[in-house]
Order: sequence, then structure tokens, then C-alpha cells
Amino acid sequence: MKPYLAHARAAALSALAYRANFLLSVGGVAFQLIALLAVWKVLLGDGRVGGFDWPQMRAYLVVGFASATLVGTFVDFRMSHRIRSGLVSLDLVKPVDYQRARFAETAGGVWIEVVAVAAVVAVTVAVGGALRTPPGPMLALFAASMVLLVPLKFAVSYLSTMACFWTENYVGVMWARQALTSLLSGALVPLAFFPGWLATAAQWSPFAGLTSTPALIFIGRASGTHALLLVATQLGWVLAMWFGARLLFRRGLRRLTVNGG
Repeated sequence: MKPYLAHARAAALSALAYRANFLLSVGGVAFQLIALLAVWKVLLGDGRVGGFDWPQMRAYLVVGFASATLVGTFVDFRMSHRIRSGLVSLDLVKPVDYQRARFAETAGGVWIEVVAVAAVVAVTVAVGGALRTPPGPMLALFAASMVLLVPLKFAVSYLSTMACFWTENYVGVMWARQALTSLLSGALVPLAFFPGWLATAAQWSPFAGLTSTPALIFIGRASGTHALLLVATQLGWVLAMWFGARLLFRRGLRRLTVNGG
């Protein structure tokens, strides 16, 4: 356990050392939040669209901001660089599990991101008023969903970096991943606005757990058994992608060896 705690601590210190980059990243997401709030305020007014009223949409977008900010400390860039440069071979001789060490690095920066989220949410509440919150049991389920978001988002990023075993360009992979997750997670537009078949497919995909699931629980559009099922789906995808990534990593290492890495 101590080696993984050391990785987490090192990642947190790195985020603090490069705080300008971190703040710019958070600022970009915050600007997107402001833009989306302005657009949806005009679209909704005092009415409802797609079953959403303005207070619900405002809360949905704030949760979307929180989910977009978490697990955004550029761990995927460090992983992709080490794979493309062959330095990953040095990581393999260390007495730690590679995947767990990378997750520890990811988790190490989360507390800093939580502070940033809390600051932006506090400003949002101060300017626009308090957000509607779900009753106690659903609030606990929302918290569980946000916790599961961390390993789920890590798994999505980690799997995308595995592409670097087969391609030397990670930027294109990253852009494709970001476009796919932004659309199918409901971060830009709630899944309720999608065509029926696409909404259903997206709802049960791993991407919904990145925004839609915690947001719907928070605003009360998913409750009871439905909310439990959504969180269980999150957990299922975390486990499936975690072990799937281990298999893909082993295949990637064989390719690294073939290429002389």
C-alpha cells in the first residue's frame, strides 16, 4: 500500500507544482459551464423542455461541471508519453502493479480537483441561488455515483492510452475520446434529448456514468430502483473495464517487445 500512497502523493505535488496549467484547465471547464448556463436559461425561460425546467437544468449542468473537472490532471498524457517513448519498460521492473500505480496517481490529484469544484459551485450558488438537492437516501446514492465516477473515468482514459502501443499519435485518440464522451455522457446535452434508440444505447454505455447518472440522481429524475440500477451499471462498467484494460495492456506489451521496446 505504501508505494501506491507515494504515487498518489507525488501526483498531488505535481499538480500543485504545475498549478497554472491546472487552473487554466479548470477555468476552461468553468467557462463552458457559464456558456451552457446562459444558453439553457434562454431556451428554458420559465417553461420546460424535454421534461427539464430551469432549476433542474442548472443543477444538471453544475454536476456536469464537477464530473468534467474530476480526473483531469493530465495523467493520460504522462502514460501515453511513457508508452510511446518506451519508458514504460522501466515502470515494469518496479515492485508495483502498473495499472494500480497509475490509478493511485489519478486519485492523488482528485482532492485538489474537489477543492476547485467546491469553489466554483460556491460562486454559482452565491450568484444564482441554492441548488435543489435530493432527499437523504438519494443524496447518499449520488455521492456513491460520484465516487464511482473516479475509477470509471480513469478506466476510460487508461484504455485510450493503450492505443499508443499501436499508434504513435495520442492527440488524435484523445480528441476522439473527448468527443465521444462529451456526446454519450450527456455532458453537453442530456440524453433525454437524444433519439430513443440512441438515448437507450448511451444510457447503458460506460459513458453515461461520467455525467448523466450522477446528474439525474441529483436532480431527482432517477430515484429508487432506477437510481440503484444506474449506479450498479456504473460499478459493472468499472469492473469490466478495469479487467479488460489488464488484458489489453498485456497484449500491448507483446507489441512493445516486438518493436524492440
